[in-house]
Amino acid sequence: MPAEAMPPQAMPAGDVSAADVPADACRPAAEDLARAFGFLGRRWTAIILGHLSHGPAGFRDLSRGIGGISDSVLSERLAGLAAGGLISREVCDGPPVTVLYRLTERGRALMPALDLIAQWARDNLPPDNC
Repeated sequence: MPAEAMPPQAMPAGDVSAADVPADACRPAAEDLARAFGFLGRRWTAIILGHLSHGPAGFRDLSRGIGGISDSVLSERLAGLAAGGLISREVCDGPPVTVLYRLTERGRALMPALDLIAQWARDNLPPDNC
């Protein structure tokens, strides 16, 4: 079959030019990334997930461990992550009554991707002056 007659996905990678790929072929990946980063790209969200990847934590533990995040923003981000199914919220009887947050299966499934992003940042971005 001549290259002109082959669909772009069937052509060897070296033989495909930008003109061979329909404009809408890239749109789904771009839309998925936009959705993912729209949700995960909010300040503090990935950091909260990173902290919870080490195990369950209470609100105060997260607040102290992250540093620089206000209680209202932390509360908002935790609510959004719980609504998105990435973390669960468990109320533990007291006294005192405490709330523990932990990653769900969905949240744990995201951690390899966040680890790769963190590695990319270590390799490619200048360090902050902490």
